[in-house]
Amino acid sequence: MSDELVKTVTALEARVRASELAMLLGGADDRRNAVVTIHAGAGGTEAQDWVEMLARQYVRYAESKGFKASVVDSLEGEEAGLKSITFEIEGEYAYGIFSAERAVHRLVRISPFDAAKRRHTSFASLDVFPEVDEEVEIEVRDEDIRIDTYRSSGHGGQHINVTDSAVRITHLATGLVAQCQNERSQHRNKDKAMAVLKARLYQLRLDELKKKQDIENAAKGEISFGNQIRSYVLAPYQLVKDHRTGYEVGDPDRVLNGDLDGFVKAWLLVKKKGTLPPRGTTKQDDDI
Repeated sequence: MSDELVKTVTALEARVRASELAMLLGGADDRRNAVVTIHAGAGGTEAQDWVEMLARQYVRYAESKGFKASVVDSLEGEEAGLKSITFEIEGEYAYGIFSAERAVHRLVRISPFDAAKRRHTSFASLDVFPEVDEEVEIEVRDEDIRIDTYRSSGHGGQHINVTDSAVRITHLATGLVAQCQNERSQHRNKDKAMAVLKARLYQLRLDELKKKQDIENAAKGEISFGNQIRSYVLAPYQLVKDHRTGYEVGDPDRVLNGDLDGFVKAWLLVKKKGTLPPRGTTKQDDDI
């Protein structure tokens, strides 16, 4: 009885949180699936490891909400981690929820790659695009793109591709690039890459229609110090703080394991009000 009651209460709490988030999402594209890309910024190997940590965090967050997360493309770092990764998130309100995370994220920790055990600061940038379906017309003419094929990279094993099945599509007018290497055939990789390209072109169209960038884009800048929206501090103290809203959690492990609803809800409340609060730092932030 006790175990069953705990399961019931947990399920109800999850439904309540989902309903609260849905009430804050009213954008035309918020219900769509999302295409998420994470890029390493300043910090070298540290930043590439940070990309891999963030990717794991967001996949776990997606799964906790009943979404399906699938990797489209990834580029491994020379020593560790990932230089970049792109994955699809399938689920109702996926774009609306994940767009709250679109910005630069900072990590402060004692480096596992530094023999002197010094503290390092790393940055990674997360971009989110709404997935395009039949309702949205995005024309991509053959003469507007260049398609390159190459051999997929990976750790090896029985499933690694040994032919040039990976596909990279470059949109010549905008310079946007989309690629996929995780499917088994060149045809499927091409379809996935084209879907990602259309999602990015659609996001570009949305941005161009606005005379002024919305508060999400205003919070995003170069992938370096001073442009982050959130800091994950693991040393000398432990704290995850969103600099846009002031929302913070003193248990980084919980957040890195996918507990992001508090941060997302806090940002959506700010966004709904239509004003971006002054970005300040605590004394501890200044010391880092």
